[in-house]
Amino acid sequence: MPTQHQSFTNPPPISSHELKVSFPEEHVLQLTINRPQQRNAVTPTLSREIGNVLAWFDDEPSLWYVRCNLRSPCGYTHGIRRFVSNNVRGVALKLIVLVVIVTGEGDMFCAGADLKIWHEKQSSGRITEQEDAATSLHGFASISRRRTSLKPMIAAVNGPAYGGGVEIILNCDLVVASRDAVFALPEVKRGVLAAQGVIPRLSRVAGHQVASEMLLLGSPITAIEARDRYRFVNAVVDPVSVLPTALAYARILISNSPDSVQSSKEGLLLAQQAQVEEAVQMHALSHASRRLWRGTNVKEGLAAFKEVCTLCSPLSGDIVIDWPTQL
Repeated sequence: MPTQHQSFTNPPPISSHELKVSFPEEHVLQLTINRPQQRNAVTPTLSREIGNVLAWFDDEPSLWYVRCNLRSPCGYTHGIRRFVSNNVRGVALKLIVLVVIVTGEGDMFCAGADLKIWHEKQSSGRITEQEDAATSLHGFASISRRRTSLKPMIAAVNGPAYGGGVEIILNCDLVVASRDAVFALPEVKRGVLAAQGVIPRLSRVAGHQVASEMLLLGSPITAIEARDRYRFVNAVVDPVSVLPTALAYARILISNSPDSVQSSKEGLLLAQQAQVEEAVQMHALSHASRRLWRGTNVKEGLAAFKEVCTLCSPLSGDIVIDWPTQL
């Protein structure tokens, strides 16, 4: 449920107990898959619920931005990891609320699709997998092929991820994994197919031969391997640090220019669809780029930097605008 100090233009969609919707910090949405007895396997109904909440989050005005004046305390400044010299006053910064954290209840991230329900569908003679894969807008769990939202998504991988769980992770922007996490695409051992985006994504980030180990052999890998060899995990931490680390990433995202973050994510999405020059041109002419270059954030950011630089020498050590580079 929303925190007491969080208010919305429209209330979040009502979800079943299988999806926990929470706001661990102001302007941070957390989705927790809550089927621990079923290893957090995703059903078609749960997938629709996730899609409904993400659609609401994308459209909700109160989760878009708030202006905060740095001269006085502000209810939103606890989420800002930027420190401004005492010489700087009255710099108005637009803070966008753009972060989604996805995790699993208990000691499992997600075991993929609920195979029991899948078997029941197959047994009934309803064989629609090809059509479903071809026409799915957002993919597995309404996340694996989600490509319209410019709000970053963080996977907080609290435990093993299999099949569709890996599909979710490969379409997240940042991934924090527990040291105990294991990743596997065992579809070839079940006679099915990882068909919701993970094959091209894994091939691009890991390379054809390395990706083949997961996809063709069905071999599980550790969190360290996922970070160092397969390159789809950003940070590997102790189990108790998974969510705190994901929230630390979220704070950094919120402290950055909202227009810059969203336009940068759009550039990443375009890079998946086009060659370099075409992606650059499409990005330059996009709505997000137009909003960035013609909006107020670029003016405010440059003006703030200029004001700081006129007060302090860049080499004096007196500039204390701290843009965090590591957690």
